[in-house]
Amino acid sequence: MSNPDDIKISAQDLRALVAGMFVASGLPNDAASRVAAGLVESDLEGMSSHGVMLVDMYLERIRRGSVSTNTSAQVVSDRESALVLDAGHALGQLTGEQAMELAIERAKRFGAGVVAVRHAFHFGTARRYAQAAAEAGCIGVVMCNTRPLMPAPGGAERVVGNNPVAIALPVAGPIPIVLDMATSEAAMGKIRMAAKAHRPIPGNWAVTSDGSPTTDATEAIAGMLLPSGGPKGFGLAFVIDLMCGLLSGGAVGGEVQPLYGDLLTAYDCSHLFIAIDVAYFCDPDEFRTRAAAAADRIRSGRLAAGVEALFAPGEPEWRRRQAAGQEVHLSPGVANMLVRFARELGVSAEPLDEGLQSKESRHAQA
Repeated sequence: MSNPDDIKISAQDLRALVAGMFVASGLPNDAASRVAAGLVESDLEGMSSHGVMLVDMYLERIRRGSVSTNTSAQVVSDRESALVLDAGHALGQLTGEQAMELAIERAKRFGAGVVAVRHAFHFGTARRYAQAAAEAGCIGVVMCNTRPLMPAPGGAERVVGNNPVAIALPVAGPIPIVLDMATSEAAMGKIRMAAKAHRPIPGNWAVTSDGSPTTDATEAIAGMLLPSGGPKGFGLAFVIDLMCGLLSGGAVGGEVQPLYGDLLTAYDCSHLFIAIDVAYFCDPDEFRTRAAAAADRIRSGRLAAGVEALFAPGEPEWRRRQAAGQEVHLSPGVANMLVRFARELGVSAEPLDEGLQSKESRHAQA
């Protein structure tokens, strides 16, 4: 959601700026463009917590050596429909695309492809990779583990991450069907956004380190996130953690390091990518048509009082993306961060510089 203080920039200019910063940090042009495209797309979908606000953390980790400038993961095990990759701490957008491409290719050959990835890094939104599978005629499933952020029901210490899962289905028509959720009531990125904006958070998002309720985002970051649906969300997060880490031979639980902790220490999370070719089970066109009809039934359902519209999973993000067109709204804090890092790297930040200067001039005249 935009506000009057936002800085507006075209998506094309923002992609070019962010890509230039990654090139200046050691990535090849193509890889830098792919990472930038993934981050900007998240902003266009209204998922700013997974967008360009991450650039400073990514660049600092590259600078300090905990993120590699390698552009692909190494295949360490290849057994027809099952593969294991070692990402070597490369940027997750690059190894995530590679892993899902492999999963889709194996699904076309064997009916399903499963790719587990160890020594991985943050990959943005899981929906991007799941949707890539759906666009290829497959059901896409993507999971990732994080450092422990949530307590067990009744517990008073962090024991499991708010591990996300995304599932996308092939569907007729332009509107995707994709579930993309963290297993906490809110993603940590949203809480960090609230902290940067000095905004309170809902009371069911997190508790303090001693288990007390809080609406203070800073206290929440230092405390514990609450699982979505209580024990159900906790149980889902726990099995995602084990599936990602154990299948890949990578990190689980507390072996995953804080994303915003010591930037000299690799994040070291684990990913899992699954593609299921629906053509091995049924007629793909019939699958898409029936999926679209099911989504239409959701949209045409009876509305509760005060509700204006109903949406199928993934539709709100799609509608925000359509409404955004090719314009991104950045908070002044994120815009200033990008300008600062661009200057340090010798990259022109002219479009954002102009926007910030214009905003400051209007404020001075007010």
